[in-house]
Amino acid sequence: MAIAILDIDGTLVDTNYHHAVAWYRAFRQHGIVLPIWRIHRHIGMGGDQLVAALTDDQTEEEKGDDIRDAEKALYMVFIEEVEPMEGARELITDLKDRGHKVVLASSAKETEVDHYLDQLDAREIADNWTMSDDVEQTKPAPDLVRAALDKVGASDDETAVMVGDTTWDIEAAKRAGVETLAVRTGGFGVDELREAGAAGVFESVAELRERLGETALG
Repeated sequence: MAIAILDIDGTLVDTNYHHAVAWYRAFRQHGIVLPIWRIHRHIGMGGDQLVAALTDDQTEEEKGDDIRDAEKALYMVFIEEVEPMEGARELITDLKDRGHKVVLASSAKETEVDHYLDQLDAREIADNWTMSDDVEQTKPAPDLVRAALDKVGASDDETAVMVGDTTWDIEAAKRAGVETLAVRTGGFGVDELREAGAAGVFESVAELRERLGETALG
């Protein structure tokens, strides 16, 4: 059996576009107006790297922490509107029924992760989960994937598979030596996800559930 590492934001819970708007407003509060489509392309990258990636090192140095603090507050206004993806909880139970270990992966703050765990009613079925305190560097660094493996005591001979929604998930998993099954709920194209290295691409969590037998998690 395998270890299934399930990304939370954008994969199990529909958060990416809420985050994009929150980042847009946070940048704008600090005198920086960016097109939302550019911000969206970076959702999935950790907030500690996103400011510099969208602007420059000087902006990160002078305003990075303030922009991140603003984004967190702005996003928390949205969080009550966020809903789990169709079939998200059922995917966790499907994987458990097949004998896999399941760890939910996020580098979000504890308050956010707790909210999602409650929404998914996943505390009793997932083997473990991660949050921001578990990682030093966020995606596309491999820390999150490695932290998820550590959470379930993965041994060197155990197979692991990541389920994610962005190219950043695929890159982080690749750096940790883990293959990724990608869902399109993050807003990335099929070709982009395949070119990034996804072992399989699915329109949604619901489709992944239907075709689970065709994957390494089957």
